[in-house]
Amino acid sequence: MSEESSSGNQNERLTADEYFVEIATTVAKRATCLRNKVGAVIVRDNRILTTGYNGAPRGLAHCLDIGCIRQQQNIPSGTMHEKCRAVHAEQNAIIQAAVHGVQTSGATLYCTHQPCILCTKMIINAGIKHVVYVNAYPDPNSMGFFEEAGVTIEQYKPKS
Repeated sequence: MSEESSSGNQNERLTADEYFVEIATTVAKRATCLRNKVGAVIVRDNRILTTGYNGAPRGLAHCLDIGCIRQQQNIPSGTMHEKCRAVHAEQNAIIQAAVHGVQTSGATLYCTHQPCILCTKMIINAGIKHVVYVNAYPDPNSMGFFEEAGVTIEQYKPKS
């Protein structure tokens, strides 16, 4: 059975970027955040190491069940991350790697959204060297941090 790539050709194989972006998009469907459904996949040598999505820490009630404090307090997106009860998708993917003893040095992170500054710092310290994201996020500081740390970052653009 052949799959159709974003270029529309049924016989064309998905590129690695297409494949991993689609997986990150599917992972995002597990998110329990009311504001954003974010998914992340950490990959090295075209092998998936871990995945993560945004949601409450293990054992805590999900925002889907109790509501979003950031929405209730009208906190704009991209600000006051400390008010959010969710662990970000990128953070969860890095945490899963640590819990399971998976080395992330030199890996690529695919995510549905550009990482915020908090995730950017974790990505840098995890030794991840390349980030591919789909949707832009209003956090200009993260791009400068990535550049300073030598982490390449690019916005995924599907083929037309």
